[in-house]
Amino acid sequence: MRLTLQTDYSLRVLMYLGVNRQRLATIREISDCYGISNNHLMKVVHQLGQFGYVEAIRGKNGGVRLGREPEAISLGMLVRKVEPDMAIVECFMAENCCRVKPDCRLSGILSEALLAFLAVLDRYTLADLIAKPERLTSLLGLQPVNS
Repeated sequence: MRLTLQTDYSLRVLMYLGVNRQRLATIREISDCYGISNNHLMKVVHQLGQFGYVEAIRGKNGGVRLGREPEAISLGMLVRKVEPDMAIVECFMAENCCRVKPDCRLSGILSEALLAFLAVLDRYTLADLIAKPERLTSLLGLQPVNS
C-alpha cells in the first residue's frame, strides 16, 4: 500500500505546525521549508481546515496553526479522512471485474492487512511524531522555542 502525497503533505504540515506553535505559520513558509508546491499545499491546508486539524487566520498578519492539541490528532483517523481511496486492489472496488472473486481469499487477507495497518496508526498521535521538538525545529530550520 502506498499513501498519497495528500496524506504525506498533511502529516508534514501538522508536524511543522506542531513544533511551531508559538506563532502562526504561512503556507508559503511551509511550502518553502519542504520544497512543496505552494498551490498544492494550499489545497492540503484547506482540507485540513475542513477536518478541523488546522485553523486559518485571515488578514495581513494571518496564517495557520493547529486546530487541535497534538494528542487529539490520531494518525489513523487522519489517514482515513485524507486518503481518497483505501481500495488497494480491484476487488475492494464497487466495479470489481475480477473473474476469481467468487472463490478468492485474497481480498479477505488484504482487508485484514489494511485493518492491521490502520490499527497501528490508531495507536499514535501527532504528539508522538513531534515528541522531540528541538530536533525537528532544527531540521526544519525554525527558531528554537525559548523556555
